[in-house]
This record gives sequence, C-alpha cells and structure tokens, in this order.
Amino acid sequence: MGENNMKIYKIQIENFRLLKNFSIDIENELSLVVGKNNTGKTSILSALDKFINRSDSNKIHFDDFNIDFKEELSALINGDILQPEDYKEVGIKLKIFIEYTETCNLENLSRVMMDLDPDNNLIVLGFEYILPYDKYIDLKRDWTEFKTKEEHKQELNNEYTAKKLYNFLADKSYNYFHYQRKSIEINKDTQNLNENNYIDLDKELISTKDIINFKYISARRDVANKDIDKTLSTQTSKIYERTEAKQKQNDAVEGFKDKLSETDDQLSKIYVDLFKDIITKVGNFGGIKPNESEIEITSNLQHRELLKGNTTVVYKHDDNNKLPEHYNGLGYMNLICMIFEIEILIQEFKREKERTPADINLLFIEEPEAHTHPQMQYVFIKNIKNLLREGIKREDGENRKLQYIISTHSSHIVADSDFDDVKYLKKNGNNSVIAKNLKDLKNEYDEESKEYHFLTQYLTISRAEIFFAEKAILIEGDTERILIPAMMKKIDIEEAKKFENETEKDPNLPLLSQNISIIEVGAYSQIFDKFIAFLGIKTLIITDLDATNIRGEKCRVADGVSYSNSAISHYFGSVTLDDLKSYTLNDKIFDKVNNAWVVQNNGKLCIAYQTKENEYNARSFEDAFIHINRNFVNTNRNEFIGLKNRESFDIANTDAYYLADNCVKKKTYFAMDILFHTNDKYDNWQIPSYIREGLLWLKKD
Repeated sequence: MGENNMKIYKIQIENFRLLKNFSIDIENELSLVVGKNNTGKTSILSALDKFINRSDSNKIHFDDFNIDFKEELSALINGDILQPEDYKEVGIKLKIFIEYTETCNLENLSRVMMDLDPDNNLIVLGFEYILPYDKYIDLKRDWTEFKTKEEHKQELNNEYTAKKLYNFLADKSYNYFHYQRKSIEINKDTQNLNENNYIDLDKELISTKDIINFKYISARRDVANKDIDKTLSTQTSKIYERTEAKQKQNDAVEGFKDKLSETDDQLSKIYVDLFKDIITKVGNFGGIKPNESEIEITSNLQHRELLKGNTTVVYKHDDNNKLPEHYNGLGYMNLICMIFEIEILIQEFKREKERTPADINLLFIEEPEAHTHPQMQYVFIKNIKNLLREGIKREDGENRKLQYIISTHSSHIVADSDFDDVKYLKKNGNNSVIAKNLKDLKNEYDEESKEYHFLTQYLTISRAEIFFAEKAILIEGDTERILIPAMMKKIDIEEAKKFENETEKDPNLPLLSQNISIIEVGAYSQIFDKFIAFLGIKTLIITDLDATNIRGEKCRVADGVSYSNSAISHYFGSVTLDDLKSYTLNDKIFDKVNNAWVVQNNGKLCIAYQTKENEYNARSFEDAFIHINRNFVNTNRNEFIGLKNRESFDIANTDAYYLADNCVKKKTYFAMDILFHTNDKYDNWQIPSYIREGLLWLKKD
C-alpha cells in the first residue's frame, strides 16, 4: 500500500531505425521531446511499445534495423565464420534505467536485483532482439544456400534479378533473431554496465508487467468530423468500462439499472454524474466558454447492451439546441478526444482492485497539437501537467507517480513549456540521432546567469520555432525580418535561371524550400553563441559593421578607426576594422572547437557584415542598400513613406551614408517601401553583396 517513488531516469536504444546509439534522460514528470522532422521522435515510442508491450501483431521487422547496423550485419554474414569466443551477439537493444528509494515497495523489483548493496538503488532492464551464435551459424548457411539458388535462377533466365541479402533478411530475419529480457548489472558510481553479468528474465520466468506499464496516445488518432463519426461517444463507454467502481459511480450505475426501462431523458441526467469529472477536465483546458459549446453526454437507449453503444456525445448550446459531436471542428474534437483517451489510460494504469498498479507507469503522448490552433496548443501544455500531476491515485490507498513523454512539432507548445523539461533531438550523421537536455545549457552559461535567463525568456516568448529548424538566420531587427524572405525569394529565382541554362541540376534546395528559421536577436547574437553550438544547426548571423571614429562616434567606414559591434568582437576576437574590411567569406566561417569559435571552412556559423561593393564600404543595411539601389529608391522616393529630405537624392555628391542617415525616416517603413515596390520578377533592385554571399552560403547543405 501507499506510494512508490520508483522512476525511469534514462532510456537507451541501440540499432533501432535512426536510434543507432541513443540515450535520453527522463524527467520525474514531463519529458518534452522536440526536434525537426525525421529525428526519431516516433521511433522512441515504437521501440518502447515493441519491446515492453510485445505482441504478435507488433513485431520488430528488418525495416526497423538501423541502416548502419544493416551494413554491419551484412559484413558479418558475408565474412569468415567466427568462433564462439570471438562472436558478440548483435541486434536491437532497449535499456531502461530505474531508480528507487528505500521507501519503495520492492516486492516486484527484488527478483531482478543484481546487487544486494543497500546503497545501490539502480536497476537496468534490458530488452533485446538479438542474433545468438547458433542462429548466426544457421543464418550464414541458409543465406549461402539461398544465394546459390538465386544465382542459378539468373543463369537459367538472364532477365531474372537475383534477390540480395537484404531481400532475404526482410523475409526471414525473424527465424534467426529472437527476443530476450535481462536485468543487467550496473555500477552505481560510474553508471557503467557489466553486460556479461545479468539475470535472464525469460529463463527465470520473471515478468516485467508489474514493474513497468507503458501506454501511449499515437499521433494517428481516429479523430474525424465525418457525419458518422462517433469517436467521443465510443470513448465514453470505454471510460465507464475501465473506471474503478467508486461510490458515486456505484450509485449512478444502480440508478442506471433502476431506470433502464424509463426514458432517455432520465438516463441522461444520470450520465451527468457518471462523466462529470472528465467533462470538468475538458472544461479546465479552456476549450469551452460559458454559453457556448458545452459538452454533454446523453442516452439513446433502446433496450440493448447496458451502456455500451448507447451513449452519444453532443455539444450543448442551450436547452433547446444540442449538436452531434461531428459538428465541431477537428481541433476541438482532437483536444477532447485526447483528454478522454488520457482518462481511459489512467484507469488502465490503475488496474482492477485485485491487482495493484505497476511500480512504474509511463505514458507517451505523440504530437498533441494535431488539428489544433496555436492558442489551443498553449492551453494544452499549460494544463497537461495539472491533469497528470496527481498520477495514479486509487481510493484504496495504492498510489503511483506517472511519468509522461510528449513529442511535438509545435513551437507553441515548446514556447509555453519549462526549459528543464525539453529534450532536443538532432541528427548525428546520416543514420543516427542524439538527445540533448536543454537544461544542460544552464551549466554552459555558468556565471552568466543573466544571459541564460534572457535566452530562456526570449526563446519561450516567441522564437521556439528554431528547435524545429534545419538552419537559422539571426538578424538584428525589423528591417531584415521584413526583407530577408524577399531576398531569399530573389536568390531562388536567380539561381533557378542560372541552372536552366546548365545541364546539371542545382544540388541544393531553394532557400524558401528549406526549413530555415529567421530569429530577431537585436544586438544580442553573442548571447546565442552557446545555444547555436548546442543546436548544431547551420546558422547565418547578419549584422552591421558599425564603424566608429577616434571619438567612438558612428561614422563612414572610410573615416572609421574602429567599430562598436559587440557581436563581431565576440566571434572574431580582437581584430581591427581594417582586418574586418579585408576578410573574405572563408575568414567569416566558424566552428566551435574546445569551447571557442575558430575559423573553419566547413564550419556551421557564418558572420555576414557590410563589405566593399562598387568601391564603397557601407556601415549599415540602409547604407548598403541605397548605395547599389540609388536609382530604384530615387525613382520611387515620392511614394516611399519611410523617407524624408527626398531632395537630397538630387545632389550628386551625397553618398549612401549621408542619404541613409538623413533621408531614412523610419527603418521599418523603409523596408516595407522596398517590399511594396518590388516587381513580380524581383529584379528591380539588388541584394547587398554581404547578405547575398551569406544566403548563398546558407543555401548549401
């Protein structure tokens, strides 16, 4: 009786799809898994399900093997026969790291404990799909025979294509690989595993069902708003079936039986009691406003099976107007459906009275944002912790905590989440993924706590989309934010034309077809340096040269002796203005090595600032743009609301610095003016060379 404080603190997965050598830390409550597409978020769910909830309908297939592992397996099969002492069992492996306290009920764990040291409170459960030595020998023999037959078929028929090893394994791998469950020795101090010392749970007939209970809500939810859809209505009967018999519910059920022959209206009143808790939970998520669509469960009983199939969910506007569930939008339906599904699974976690809940209960919710608008996503993540915080509570006193993993593509969900919960998944090579704890950034910023606080505040307010980006552009302000997409479009048009006249195709996607996040950072790009390195994505920083004279005042670059841009100082170190003016693109590309930014040709960070163009070096974007687009601006000057002192353009000896300083009334308006007067072909103005150079660098993979 009582509460078990047992928890999973880490999950490791080997050779499963992109999870080649993967490890993810699991938080006490919520672990929020984020990352761009195809980084293995769904694979985590699938691996847990296939191993923990093993079933005949959900087996591991050859397609689940990591690509690199397939090649290793191929080399093993086609290589010389290894002796037993030289052979190492290969396959897909899942390891679950468990921590418990002295107050925990160890009845279930006692049979899997490898270490009787009272100070060692760690357990590692291993789930494997492996190739044992005897099956390795069988596989080599069978493949050799199969290969010979296929070659013979090809000799007899030239048009026949002999099947390859992968074809053979796709059909036959299950004959050789087999499942195995272990409890593996772990050193508490070093966290190192001794995989040669383990308890074979299958041989010992030890079940893990009372240790770990894993359930999930897939992104592929059966939510639709077709006329025949009864998703929510079906769920209400499931909630009823799987809910523990509490006193109130017992009363309601008795009433239900008593009223079986009476009217649907009377039964509907009883349903209010039956489902009031779950309806309250839906209401807490903010999806329902007073006097709007209020969810209600009614009876359409026709003397059939008790409850099942006889409840209907409707949306109540007022006493006279109740609409079927499929009349509501997908987003709202999805949210309600998800809360209903969570409630069903919570009841399953609780189990029947005669069975205590499992020691560890893990729930995986995949992409809760499906079909929902941003505000609803905020509401979901704000409320989900409250909904799940109480964990698995039973009236008989049996309580368990609930750990849950949410995977998401939604920047809105990330934006309103706790930084400490976030797990960032990123590619590590073509066929591998790693997981990083966002809270580890805190240690990297160390004494710069103000910077870390700024970063967390800024990212969670409005810029969380960077977590899902392939590449990023860090810009100073509104001007670039307005114009960079147009400049990307212009480059895409120009590059497409260039390759039209060439036989080869453009090896890189158009900029606007790439997943590029544009983030305003003001003059604070240096604060993001550790974050950029953490994400490891290709990043372009567009900034201004900001030349200053001997008195430290802004001035023309030609008259400058130094510069005031702190971001440039941060990345380039103690270089002079003349140094910066002389640098080529290769001098502006960096990579982080031993915690320092160093110039590297294949680096992932590029700093773009104004360079000499047409014998002139600008100081700012406006300065640079006007210099090479003077005719464009002058032609449209009377319609540019962002300009003042327009007559200055008539004076021949006024340079771009003067015009930018004295004629640009408001930078944002000036940027909008440029955009407004851009023609359909994007060819009536030119991109300043420093931005063009940076964008073309970013375009390349």
